Amino acid sequence: MSVARLRAFLAVARHGSFSAGARALGLAQPTLTTQIQALEKQHGVELFHRRGRGAQLTQVGLALLPVAQQLGALELDAFNLLHDAGKLNTGKLRIGAVGPFHVIEMVDAYHRLYPGVDMSIRVGNSAEVLADLTNYVTDIAVLAGARDEPGLSAEHYASHAVILFAPVSHPLARFDSVPLSALQDAPLLQREAGSTTRAALEAVLEQANVRPRPVMEVGSREALREAVARGLGLGTVSEAEFIPDARFRLIRIHGDPVRTETYLYCLKERRDSRLLSSFFDQALALRDAPHPR
Repeated sequence: MSVARLRAFLAVARHGSFSAGARALGLAQPTLTTQIQALEKQHGVELFHRRGRGAQLTQVGLALLPVAQQLGALELDAFNLLHDAGKLNTGKLRIGAVGPFHVIEMVDAYHRLYPGVDMSIRVGNSAEVLADLTNYVTDIAVLAGARDEPGLSAEHYASHAVILFAPVSHPLARFDSVPLSALQDAPLLQREAGSTTRAALEAVLEQANVRPRPVMEVGSREALREAVARGLGLGTVSEAEFIPDARFRLIRIHGDPVRTETYLYCLKERRDSRLLSSFFDQALALRDAPHPR
């Protein structure tokens, strides 16, 4: 399998059509189509079902995809290792994250040290970010929570308390902090299923036998802020991600019993990559710096 044909296959698989795949690679569509057809003809297989303007992977294509993704990642590692004698004067590094807070400070610190490395940030929920990492769409993931999976390499980065925030009209808004029991029967706005913040809060509430009154599920931080501001209920968020607003008040929980932990992840097989290791090294130096970030 030639490198050009491999790239063509991955581009169409990732973007869902021959035209979108060609644009991603900066190729004319007929050129990309010829590469795919040559690959199929060489092995006597069909890799895509052509349906209108879209392209769907066949069973053979689905089986080939994870292997091609690994080969693509290895090609990128080889390029980054060899180019400029491995001095990291250039390269491409793709970061996945569930939110902007920590990843932006990491990328900023890294870019100052290695300005020639081309960086991108892809934001999604925890499941999406983890899937992107395992499917070789991204190189490094910044996620909340520890994940005991044998294929992943992890480094702890930060720990933050989960806090409440309430509309200024809410009775709890009079207090700087409240006991966990104050949430008994309180109207609570929940993040989506799979949210690390939600899971951490629910575990502590269950252990303390405290039962809030769920009002609704809200799928983004921005929507949660607006729902709280309009008085629909209490919100919860990591203190690192709280943005002050005159419409609501921050309220700590006595003893900070609910916490979120931020980790950096990469595939274990790629941990020794010079490019990935350089990002981990810089992030951990930032973590351990004596001055506040």
